[in-house]
Amino acid sequence: MQLLCAFSLVLALIPGSQAAATKPAAKPPAAPSAVAAQGGRTVNLTGGDDMKYNTTTITAKPGEMIHVVLKNTGTIPKIAMAHNFVLLALTADAAEFTKAAMAAQATDYIPADQKAKILASTKLAGPTETVEVSFKAPAKAGSYPYLCSFPGHYAAGMKGTLVVK
Repeated sequence: MQLLCAFSLVLALIPGSQAAATKPAAKPPAAPSAVAAQGGRTVNLTGGDDMKYNTTTITAKPGEMIHVVLKNTGTIPKIAMAHNFVLLALTADAAEFTKAAMAAQATDYIPADQKAKILASTKLAGPTETVEVSFKAPAKAGSYPYLCSFPGHYAAGMKGTLVVK
């Protein structure tokens, strides 16, 4: 498998090769977020190879618009170390959710039978990638758990709390 990946990488670097010719075009710069235009607050999170978020508590007012921007600052390949942001409902059991997430590789570790417990989530981000999600903070005051659902990351400490007050 590693040999095949290395061969694909080498092939993609050879000018004129079919792999080089089919390389996806660069993405245009992202437009300013709709949340920023609506007066929402942006929360910048980072997650790296240490499996920790740089911020473990986010405070919000009920109904406040929040835009979470998560940047993966790590270097380990996405297949082995990707990160996401998943905000769970007040009554959700984070440990139970992550246990179910381990078996949901086909859906980027977001278990279909647990979707009702998710208030907001991002896609998985590999090294140097950034993912974003906008949401309205819940109207009910409380401490809402957020976590990375990639296997083992929650247990390693990649979690936090959205405190609505």
